[in-house]
Amino acid sequence: MDLALLRTFVTVHRAGSFTRAAALLGLSQPAVTSQIRTLERQLGRPLFLRQARGVTPTTMGDELAHKAAPHLDALVEIAETGPDNDSSLRTLHLAGPPEFTAERALPALTELTGDDGQGFALRASFGNAEETLDGLAAGHHDLAISTARPRGALLTATTLCDEEHVLVAAPHRAEQIGSAKLDPKDAPALDDLPVIEVHESLPFVSRYWASVFDSRPPAPGTVIVPDLRAVLACATAGAGLAVLPRYLCALALERGEVVPLHEPAIPPLRTYFLVVRTGTLAMPHIARAHEWLQRAAIDWG
Repeated sequence: MDLALLRTFVTVHRAGSFTRAAALLGLSQPAVTSQIRTLERQLGRPLFLRQARGVTPTTMGDELAHKAAPHLDALVEIAETGPDNDSSLRTLHLAGPPEFTAERALPALTELTGDDGQGFALRASFGNAEETLDGLAAGHHDLAISTARPRGALLTATTLCDEEHVLVAAPHRAEQIGSAKLDPKDAPALDDLPVIEVHESLPFVSRYWASVFDSRPPAPGTVIVPDLRAVLACATAGAGLAVLPRYLCALALERGEVVPLHEPAIPPLRTYFLVVRTGTLAMPHIARAHEWLQRAAIDWG
């Protein structure tokens, strides 16, 4: 059986679409369709049911993907790293949002990079959810942390943890509104405070206002910096209010460098997912990292 045909088949199975698979493989859609038909003729069984939106694998298709995908992934890794590369030195390519990956995931995973016979080299890259999932689907990453749950059969997501969002500012900024425990009806008291955010669209502040105050943010951002750690630094310096993950500002809250401006009964949450290409958890180093992060997330809660 031609390995090129199997590679195309596995890509279609994961992508759930000839069009998507063609883009991932760098082939034309007719070429992908032709290869799948050739494989189906060789096997004497249909592998996919064609639908208006993509394809659905048959029972035969699912069975073949389950058997073939892990071995093809292993062959790809050998091709990329070389046949003499020791299995204990396999490289795990991790991608995720910069702050969470740097503050949570990487410190946990570095424990697995030791020379214990099961360790691996670690490479990390940062990006938003769309960039991260696209890179994972294209094979650039082995494991991704995302705030968006992917759709389709190409990627498999597991809930990792929830992060609580906190509305904070420097103490002297809190004094301007006279209270650190506002009721929803008191949201206008925040209107005079400048806003610090990671993007002009105010993603964190907008979600907080919609969830807690059932309204839009008070004003456009005054300070825009593309990293939540920089947002915290600006808030600590007194630049204005910010919405931050509690894990990121916990130490600053403990030291009194920032204070909560509001403490809702049900704080806004954001969910993180661990995402892999379907079938790749059969690879030991990916499975070990996946399991290790899930264990670490128990303490993060």
